[in-house]
Amino acid sequence: MIKRYSRKEMCEIWTSEQKFQIWLELECHACDAMAKLGIIPKKSAENIWKKAKFDVKKIDKIEKLTKHDVIAFLTNLSENIGDDSRFLHQGMTSSDILDTTLSIQLNRANKILIVGIDKLLKAIKKRAYEHKNTLTIGRSHGIHAEPVTFGFKLATFYAEFQRNKKRLLLADKEISKCAISGAVGTFANIDPFIEKYVAKKFNLTPEVISTQVIPRDRHAMYFSILSVIAASIDRLATEIRHLQRTEVREVEEFFSKGQKGSSAMPHKRNPVLTENLSGLSRIIRSSIIPALENVSLWHERDISHSSVERMIAPDTTITLDFAISRLTSVIEKLIIYPEVMLENLNNLGGLVFSQQILLSLTKKGLSREKAYELVQKNAMKVWKQPVYKRKDLFKNLLLIDKEVRKVLTEEEIVKQFDFNYHTKQIDEIFKRVFKE
Repeated sequence: MIKRYSRKEMCEIWTSEQKFQIWLELECHACDAMAKLGIIPKKSAENIWKKAKFDVKKIDKIEKLTKHDVIAFLTNLSENIGDDSRFLHQGMTSSDILDTTLSIQLNRANKILIVGIDKLLKAIKKRAYEHKNTLTIGRSHGIHAEPVTFGFKLATFYAEFQRNKKRLLLADKEISKCAISGAVGTFANIDPFIEKYVAKKFNLTPEVISTQVIPRDRHAMYFSILSVIAASIDRLATEIRHLQRTEVREVEEFFSKGQKGSSAMPHKRNPVLTENLSGLSRIIRSSIIPALENVSLWHERDISHSSVERMIAPDTTITLDFAISRLTSVIEKLIIYPEVMLENLNNLGGLVFSQQILLSLTKKGLSREKAYELVQKNAMKVWKQPVYKRKDLFKNLLLIDKEVRKVLTEEEIVKQFDFNYHTKQIDEIFKRVFKE
């Protein structure tokens, strides 16, 4: 992944140094397990731990000749270990090392993602409570619907990312598997105890049955979950982008001192961070198709999945980690304009209360069809007027509508134009979402 969208801690998991270090530890722990079983001398296992060293450049050089990364690695280790190197990799196959290493890397990456989600949740919760009662308009189809609060809006995203955290925790169990079962997975040349021993050392669980590789449905599920999280990031980013439009301007990304919005237009303040998040989300979601296609391998093993995973595993986790961090910063610094929200809320001249009038008419005995007809007739008149002529227009039209007045009194009509009607359950909703 390019540095622009990368964070150091996540990137380090996917370096060659870290990969080969895991390989080294896997081989050494396997030797310890063999020594416990009496398969190899205990002193040999100790010597392997003591002398096992690798050189990335040398491994790369050997691989150019062998065309096999694991053999190149083992060759380099053997150069440093000496005679006891013959006990390395006994009864094991390359997939035992490669697949278990991928599990360890994904496990470590997942833990960073969970920490990131926790920070994002904290930021969303803080801003949700800050604007728990800040009135704003709810929209459906991009059109004004009925009043909500901005805290309510944020609470919907909090609940969504809570679900995403649960998915990551579930995924952690799904991908934290160890497979050291030898060629075609039958344990013919390696004792299952070795797999159990190594798994425990890395806080993994043994794969129930591997065909030489860990089944790729596990990884497909994992990248599906990462893609869902990316979709959630995109949803929140898209909401902010829409709300920052000049015609709306209810929220705005923080615009730092010295920041420039356009090379041509000095006045511009653009939602560049959330636009960037929408773009990064597309890249993350693109991993789901190759991950699903990796499930279908030939017989007990082929390597058609290998090149795919070398790309999508680091790129997807690194990009998602960056996106979560960037979104957290956006939420923490988000500029919110309650006065503009209220202004927008009122620019339809009270039409947002149309359902309350509809229900009031039906409660007084009017059929739903007739009530709808009366309310819509007056509402359409408001739509035809420019914004500056709409103030209280809907209410005033209802007050002079003879058919409406046959059913509702002036007091009953005026009573329905109350924002508190729409926010009366906000406390209950917050209790559900935040469990407080």
